[in-house]
Amino acid sequence: VQLQASGGGLVQSGGSLRLSCAASGFTLDEYAIGWFRQAPGKEREGVSYISNSDGSTNYADSVKGRFTISRDKAKNTVYLQMNSLKPEDTAIYYCAAQYRGFSINGWTSDYEYDYWGQGTLVTVSS
Repeated sequence: VQLQASGGGLVQSGGSLRLSCAASGFTLDEYAIGWFRQAPGKEREGVSYISNSDGSTNYADSVKGRFTISRDKAKNTVYLQMNSLKPEDTAIYYCAAQYRGFSINGWTSDYEYDYWGQGTLVTVSS
């Protein structure tokens, strides 16, 4: 059972990147997926979330209108399209899977996820 996050890199301010979260050993159909990020010296924060049931999504206020989360069931992969990137988006980005979206404290509670990817570094230069 593994989650693989990829797609990070170095981009200029205003640029775009698409992160991928691919699952192996299990199907993502029964899992809600969250994207989190952690910048140097800061706590990990929730960025975006997509449910397993109806495909509903959530976004942190700081990325609304710029980031889009989506799911490709055929590829067993969830994507995070990041546009209009800003230097403050620089962080290691992690994807995490939550079985059937079971959560007590909401999608940003990182301790309520079952599986985590290894992280992919996004660096936005000014």
